[in-house]
Amino acid sequence: MSGNRRKAFLVSAAVIGGAMLMTACQNTDAATDAGASQGSSSSNPVATAATPSGSPTGGGDQGSDAPSNGTGTGTGTGKGSEDGVGSGVDTGDGKREPVEQGCGANDISWSTRSESQAGGYILVVAKAKAGITCYLPAALPTVAFGSDGTQAGPAEQSVGEQIKLSGSTAAYAGVNPKTTGTDGGKELDSIIVAVGDDDPDPVSLPVGTITVDDPIVTNWHTDPADAVPFN
Repeated sequence: MSGNRRKAFLVSAAVIGGAMLMTACQNTDAATDAGASQGSSSSNPVATAATPSGSPTGGGDQGSDAPSNGTGTGTGTGKGSEDGVGSGVDTGDGKREPVEQGCGANDISWSTRSESQAGGYILVVAKAKAGITCYLPAALPTVAFGSDGTQAGPAEQSVGEQIKLSGSTAAYAGVNPKTTGTDGGKELDSIIVAVGDDDPDPVSLPVGTITVDDPIVTNWHTDPADAVPFN
C-alpha cells in the first residue's frame, strides 16, 4: 500500500471510530435520562402519597379504613353503652350502679328481747349479716305462732318506710302476742319471723314462754321507741 493510500485509510478509520464512540455515548446518556425520568414519575411512593397543602395530617382517613386491632386510643364506649364491664344497672351516663337487693330472712342476724311497756311485748331486732346490704320493704314483717301458723295482725294503721340495713344499722318491730282481755290462749316459747309472706327462709326465734291470743306486730322502725305495739 502506498504512503498516501495508507494515510487516507488511517484518517478514515479514525473518523469512523470517533463517530461510533459519539453514538455509544449518546445512547448511554439517553438510557440514563430515560431511567431517571421513569423513576421520578412512578417509583417514588413519598411523592405519590404526599398530603396536599392545607389538608389534615393526622391520618384520620387512613385510620377509618384500617381494620381495628384493639390498640387505638379511642374509648370505644358510647354514653350509656353496655360494655360488659363490672355488674349492676346502667345509669345512662356510662357508669354502673350496684343492684340493691331486698332482704330475706337469711340475710339478717336476728335477736329478740322482752319489754315491759304496753303490758309486755317482744322486741324483734334485725341487722344485716356481715358484708350484706339489703332493704326491708315498707310492709309488716310476717310473724307467726305455733304449728297452726297463727299470724300477727297489724298494730299500726299504715305501713312504714323502707329501711336500708347495712353494718350496724338495725330495724325494730314490736310483737304483742296477746291483745285480748280474757283468759286462754296458746302457750308457746318461740315465734316464726319472715320478711313478707313470700320469704322462702323464715326463722324460728326463741322468746321464752308466752301466751298467744290475737297477736299484733308493728312495722319496721329504726328507733325501738317507735316499735311499741299499743293495742
